[in-house]
Amino acid sequence: MTCTQSLNNLTVLLVEDESSLSVLLQNAIGNHFAHFEVAQDGEEGLSKVQSIHPDIVITDITMPHMDGLEMSAILHEQDPSLPIVVLSAYSDKEYLLDAIDIGISKYLIKPFDPDELLDILCALAQKMDKARRIPLLPPYQFDTEAKKLFDGDAMVRLSRRENKFFDHLISCSNHFLATENIKSILWDEDDVSDERLRVFINRLRQKTDPELIGNVVGQGYVLRTSRPESQG
Repeated sequence: MTCTQSLNNLTVLLVEDESSLSVLLQNAIGNHFAHFEVAQDGEEGLSKVQSIHPDIVITDITMPHMDGLEMSAILHEQDPSLPIVVLSAYSDKEYLLDAIDIGISKYLIKPFDPDELLDILCALAQKMDKARRIPLLPPYQFDTEAKKLFDGDAMVRLSRRENKFFDHLISCSNHFLATENIKSILWDEDDVSDERLRVFINRLRQKTDPELIGNVVGQGYVLRTSRPESQG
């Protein structure tokens, strides 16, 4: 996966009162993201965070009504994991120390090249990707936010039901689900046969790795994180 490909599914919120810079950045880097939204001050920024739930926030410091650091402090208190990038014309160390104290991810001094900002966003996105991927039988990983299975960096093309199966197994203790629970989760019918479930599992094994999904005899299925022969 290339750097910019890691941005394709992200929503970014830019909080900037200078409309010329907002337009410049939206035109220069906005098309790399699923959504690139703009707010004009900290108050509007807080409101938009609640409505669009951005993956990354980019904010200026000096703005009317509420400045970027005040907004960032509130956002960090609400969600310490939300990456925030601060843009400012200030090089004063006090601002840098304030930004560090409230959990700012990166600090960029104006003027800057949009590509420099894009590089920062790429690095943050790749860090987020790694944090939300659950390692399974190598090289498989499951992205808990996208709810997709990956073979290394390549997404495994699965049906909605197949992805749902992996999503539920990931969330269960020891990645294990009982047979009857799987049937009730994946199908609406009351009389799903064991054979139908076995066919479903076999097709998944053909699409992935035969050892990725283990069978707990008479009980259910488990997602493996290592080869059976290496488990001890």
